[in-house]
Amino acid sequence: MSQVSKQMIKNLSIDCVVFGFENNKLELLLIKRKSNPSKDSWALPGGFVLKTETLDEAAVRILEENSNVKNIYLEQVHTFSRIDRFPLRRVISVAYFALIDPENHFLKPGVDTTDVKWFQVNEKIEFPFDHAEIFQRALKRLRQRVRTKPIGFELLPEKFSLTQLQNLYECILDENMDKRNFRKRILSYNMLIPLDEYQEGVAHRAARLYKFDSKEYQNFIDKGFNFQL
Repeated sequence: MSQVSKQMIKNLSIDCVVFGFENNKLELLLIKRKSNPSKDSWALPGGFVLKTETLDEAAVRILEENSNVKNIYLEQVHTFSRIDRFPLRRVISVAYFALIDPENHFLKPGVDTTDVKWFQVNEKIEFPFDHAEIFQRALKRLRQRVRTKPIGFELLPEKFSLTQLQNLYECILDENMDKRNFRKRILSYNMLIPLDEYQEGVAHRAARLYKFDSKEYQNFIDKGFNFQL
């Protein structure tokens, strides 16, 4: 038994629900399990907590070890403690959701995975264990959070159009928004910096690009806001 495995807390695990936004689609990052139980199934990135780390530290480590994803927004969602949720023994799992721009991350399988890739959130996926429940809880939390904190920007490239931003919120919230009202409301927060740059390589009229003001963005993160459109 390795030194690392000796340090593991075998009844406490982390599961990460990683969301990305690409081609106007909200996506979910899954790994293919390398070993039993549920070998070869597509599952949420997860693993056991070490005795020497906090839950947040474990989430960061596990996500990087499983998929090579790092330096991202992470938020704790819920603790799952159903007695039979894991087939081998009693395991309690703390779930996190993460938000990333897929273009900024090079995915690769880790030591406990054989593959890692993106799935659209509305695809039918045969999750192992209680991962379907964890995913749905994280998606619900994401939808709540984007109305109270501007965390949606974590899913966008550094420079983006207002149409991209609206598409993102429509995908997350699964609802259509009035274009005029959306733009009026989002610009009223004064956390977007208009750039003297426009989209390139598009068939339609090129739209102005924006980036968020990091100082104002952090103010909204700290204070929260009511993003009702």
